[in-house]
Amino acid sequence: MRFVDETKILVIAGDGGNGTVSFRREKYIPRGGPDGGDGGDGGSVFLVGSHDLNTLSDFRTIRTYTARPGTKGAGRGMTGKKGDDLYVQVPNGTLVYDVNTEELIGDITEHGQELLVAQGGFHGLGNIRFKSSVNRTPRQCTEGSEGERRELRLELKVLADVGLLGLPNAGKSTLIRAVSHAQPKVANYPFTTLHPNLGVVNVGPSQSFVIADIPGLIEGAAEGAGLGVQFLKHLSRTRILLHVVDIAPYDQVDPVKSAEIILYELKKYNPQMLDEPRWLVLNKTDLLPDEEAEAICDDIIKRMNWTGPSYRISAVGKKGTQELVFDIMTYIEEEKDKIKTAEAKLDSDSE
Repeated sequence: MRFVDETKILVIAGDGGNGTVSFRREKYIPRGGPDGGDGGDGGSVFLVGSHDLNTLSDFRTIRTYTARPGTKGAGRGMTGKKGDDLYVQVPNGTLVYDVNTEELIGDITEHGQELLVAQGGFHGLGNIRFKSSVNRTPRQCTEGSEGERRELRLELKVLADVGLLGLPNAGKSTLIRAVSHAQPKVANYPFTTLHPNLGVVNVGPSQSFVIADIPGLIEGAAEGAGLGVQFLKHLSRTRILLHVVDIAPYDQVDPVKSAEIILYELKKYNPQMLDEPRWLVLNKTDLLPDEEAEAICDDIIKRMNWTGPSYRISAVGKKGTQELVFDIMTYIEEEKDKIKTAEAKLDSDSE
């Protein structure tokens, strides 16, 4: 299935039902007075986060979503039925924009989170509402207001703890297969991955994290070359970026040059991303003798002036992947503890 990360839809809330003009007509009660009821409110449209969806592809075929209108009021003070609200499921990680104003309406990040995107119309008033001491037989009522109508742009950003970053064929898909149950397509040619693949890495009891295999980037990606900015934005929500570098590329391109291309594209797209936690993963050490692989890895780290965490692995042979997984889990738990501590301190200070 083709990954769709941006789409436009039209949401239309239901109109409010009209009020009605009616008078009580019963035997032996000649002047019963007004009894026209109000109309019902129109249904609203909500977007709801769902962890069962990974793409926006369903919105390619259905682009208009309409809630039910309220019904008209009736005699005997009977209120019209409220229109049913419409709930539209979207993947977690969906940003919702108003197309006309470019306003960010909301960010749906959790399963079950509801976001009101189109308010239903208000009900019209029946003539019973206009009865007064000076107007005992009112013949006026009001119509229900129109439901809100909005054109929305939905933008999906992958929600993952770890993002795999690197040129095509660096071994990212093989790595995600090695550490999780995800089964991305693997082949010896560029652009095997055409949409992000998510995998859950189980480390131990109640210990797991989500890893995203982001499609490979090429030079000029920030300007839209190759798969371009369509997937660069998915990296902005991860806790850690794993920069995967092929130490023995089949085209014999200098691994340091390959790494610098990626860093340049990151900087061009969003300089702040260079300040985010990034770990260097030197992959495909199994293709060379141990001493030669070690020497190449040392050379890459030295020429890149790399001072952060670095790992030497063989994704296909699962060599070094376990250590990498454990270190990632430790880092994520430490970060969560820091957040909890900061929130607790904030709560205590506010009391």
